Amino acid sequence: MFGRVAHRYDLANHLLSANIDRYWRNRTVARLRDVLRRPDARVLDLACGTGDLLIALERDAGRGLLGSDFCHPMLTGAQTKLRRDGLKSVLFESDALALPFPDASLDLITIAFGFRNLANYRAGLIEMRRVLRSGGALAILEFTQPPGKAIAAVYNWYSRRVSPVIGGAISGAPEAYKYLPESVRKFPDAPHLASMMKETGFQRVDWEYLTFGIAALHIGRT
Repeated sequence: MFGRVAHRYDLANHLLSANIDRYWRNRTVARLRDVLRRPDARVLDLACGTGDLLIALERDAGRGLLGSDFCHPMLTGAQTKLRRDGLKSVLFESDALALPFPDASLDLITIAFGFRNLANYRAGLIEMRRVLRSGGALAILEFTQPPGKAIAAVYNWYSRRVSPVIGGAISGAPEAYKYLPESVRKFPDAPHLASMMKETGFQRVDWEYLTFGIAALHIGRT
């Protein structure tokens, strides 16, 4: 499904979010600078898609990082953008539930709008915790259900009625944009996700709602 929309993924995202997705990524980068700017920090952007967050992270860090995704066409799009901008991050294909890294070998993992697509959330958290060193961090930027009833009603109407029409017209794959609201509906709410992170070994877990609770940014330390 993601392979079919990869060629128009960026355009659809920017249009459907009215470019608010750029602010979400910038906020994520800003919250992670304490780890990101360590000169020797090993950083992985997981489920990197076409590379927007990875690019923002590399520009802030001033060096090449690591980016991984399960969908090869998404990585192709990311590689094109990295080459165009003269960036140095290295891309590879992998399964987030079985990362090709030894224990305690990374300092920072980010995952933006990909965590809810994992087949097993708890297993994913355990695997990410396994590869993070002491003093590291995991950041999950993800859509969530807004806590306010009025905003939730508007958001659900937009995601169910408007998003599939616009996303389908742009990408030629309306089923992909019907999947979005359904996947968000099934995803744990922000407090529940924070609890899961604590239960799987993350410390000082904090989170914040973004844009009226449409999205949430969770950060757990190791």
